[in-house]
Amino acid sequence: MNLFETIVIAIVEGLTEFLPVSSTGHMIIAERFLNVTETDFVKVFTVAIQLGAILAVVVLYWKKFFDFTKWQFYLKLLIGVIPAIILGLLFSKKIDALLESATTVAIALLLGGIVLLFIDKFFNKPTIENDTQIKPMNAFAIGMWQCLAMVPGVSRSAASIIGGMQQKLTRSAAAEFSFFLAVPTMLAATGYKLLKYYKDAGGFSSEEMKMLAVGNLVAFVVALLAIKFFINFVKKYGFKVWGIYRIIAGLILLFLIYKGYIQG
Repeated sequence: MNLFETIVIAIVEGLTEFLPVSSTGHMIIAERFLNVTETDFVKVFTVAIQLGAILAVVVLYWKKFFDFTKWQFYLKLLIGVIPAIILGLLFSKKIDALLESATTVAIALLLGGIVLLFIDKFFNKPTIENDTQIKPMNAFAIGMWQCLAMVPGVSRSAASIIGGMQQKLTRSAAAEFSFFLAVPTMLAATGYKLLKYYKDAGGFSSEEMKMLAVGNLVAFVVALLAIKFFINFVKKYGFKVWGIYRIIAGLILLFLIYKGYIQG
């Protein structure tokens, strides 16, 4: 993977991490188009640069994350991330295997798109308007929904937002809590992947360190813009347009796999 490929994949990550379209799925597609060899480092890279995008949440919502008098906020995030940590550790090898399948991404994009077409109608009577009204059991339930995103193409953002709306959160409150929950989730995932690679490979080369630094920086900057856009868009238009996008993207990807342009 060269510097150009690093920047392209990081841009894709920053744009899609907080949209309900699957950042992992889109990065896999980008790698296929760029003919990036699927090495152990590339697998780590696609997880690690999500940290850059996640840090954009901390910057945009810094008052929320650094108000240490509101300990309930941190407790709810801790409760929400527990399911992902447990299942991630139990099924890490199976998850890694799924990351190699473009067919899995295509099917997940397609099915998830169908769900998003109707999500605004399914959950149209919200009672929770901000994170202070979220109870610990709501957070745990949303965390369980988030685990669906271990299948590439599902989208962590989509799964946790749908979970939030199922728990009676408004569209914007569900989106924001999805952002908040991403911080401990991706910190744990990134830390685990980096530590495992460091032990297995005996460290990172200077070139790998450079790619990680550039990737995280690019993802961070792009994500700052994407978050603001997404919140405003969701408030006005809901999720139907993202459902349509996912269906189109999934069908195109299946066609490309069928024709042999992308390895399934």
